[in-house]
Amino acid sequence: MIQAKYFYKDLLGLQFDEKRPIIKSIPGFWVNVRKDDPSLQIHLFGADGISPAARSRKEDPTRAHIAFAVKDLEMTKTVLKARGINFWVYENLVGQGSDQVFFEDPFGNMIEFQQLDSESD
Repeated sequence: MIQAKYFYKDLLGLQFDEKRPIIKSIPGFWVNVRKDDPSLQIHLFGADGISPAARSRKEDPTRAHIAFAVKDLEMTKTVLKARGINFWVYENLVGQGSDQVFFEDPFGNMIEFQQLDSESD
């Protein structure tokens, strides 16, 4: 985990999101792609193998992924459905009302959409 922090902070100059909640049994950190902007992040985790939060190898929120903030998560789900994109939802994983939508791009890379609360917008 220390090597990853060095790589993302010191080598790439990216900023850690200090507001990342403690997620029981899932160590890791979130990195803002743009300084002081949590709307586009890389989520890095130190889970060994499949995490305790995983539903399957595919539906594991600790898989390496990029996360985007959206204004309206329900609308985002509607758009994904309309485009035939299979997705899965985790509710309250990082706190009350913290729904997250996960899906894969055509190459199998995992992407997350989450809605920022109005205080963070």
